[in-house]
Amino acid sequence: MAAGHAGKAKGAPLLALLTGPSGAGKDSLLAHLRSLGRPHYHFAVTATTRPPRSGEKDGLDYHFVPPERFEEMVRGGELLEHAVVYEHRYGVPRGPIREALAQGKDVLLRTDVQGARYIKSVVPGTLTVFVSPPSAEEQERRLRSRAADSAEQMALRLRTAREETAAAGEFDYRVVNDDVARCAGEIEEIMSRERSRPGRAAVVV
Repeated sequence: MAAGHAGKAKGAPLLALLTGPSGAGKDSLLAHLRSLGRPHYHFAVTATTRPPRSGEKDGLDYHFVPPERFEEMVRGGELLEHAVVYEHRYGVPRGPIREALAQGKDVLLRTDVQGARYIKSVVPGTLTVFVSPPSAEEQERRLRSRAADSAEQMALRLRTAREETAAAGEFDYRVVNDDVARCAGEIEEIMSRERSRPGRAAVVV
């Protein structure tokens, strides 16, 4: 791992976005990066109208909000992007991202491919990293381990995952999540290089 990861890297702060299909392990990667305790990282928390899954914590994994509150956030321009995914609404609150960037912190967030495309279009300085599962078989195993999904939801997730995997080439980098710690280290290497890269577009949220 490159020197300097434990300390604040040089250069302007990043908006680093992890995207990829369901089952790629984006949440696991962010949890591992969070566990490293880097003081210069800020982890953006997505708001959603879906109910929490077992073990998920409000304010850490997601902001679980009622549909009425979500609609207020949309009308008030509080969300960087928002979308309907598998019949539930998801959105990325803008305020905490602005505050963290102003403090010189790298902001990490995850969203689906649709959301990543939109954020990249409105914030061109976003660093996008596409996370792929090690294989289609492992991806399906991960998805089927989510007991909360019905058979119909599972079929939709698998079909959507195949379509999203084909979009990997649209993004700045692609990593394979075959081992969470190794993959997280690769993401940190990418961020270290990008933060100091001459000519990188500034992040304006």
